[in-house]
Amino acid sequence: MNLSQFKETLKKRRPNGLTKLLEALWYDGTGNWEKAHEITQEIHTENAAEVHAYLHRKEGDKWNANYWYERANKPFCGETLDQEWHALVKKLL
Repeated sequence: MNLSQFKETLKKRRPNGLTKLLEALWYDGTGNWEKAHEITQEIHTENAAEVHAYLHRKEGDKWNANYWYERANKPFCGETLDQEWHALVKKLL
């Protein structure tokens, strides 16, 4: 699956076989921030910390986002939220 195909699934049912982090980004892409956050907070990897940071940045919680970017060993993201979402999906596909 590529980014375009992933984005097409946002209009349909969640595809089978997604990793938990891609599932979280899928839910976020459909507007379900809460479900995305619920999934992400149960995973304890650098990639999960990066997705977690993105979600808190989207929420507007800069302090919490910064905490999670540090856990991911990443600087605070300066891209738009859409750009960051796309980059995360591409990275995790």
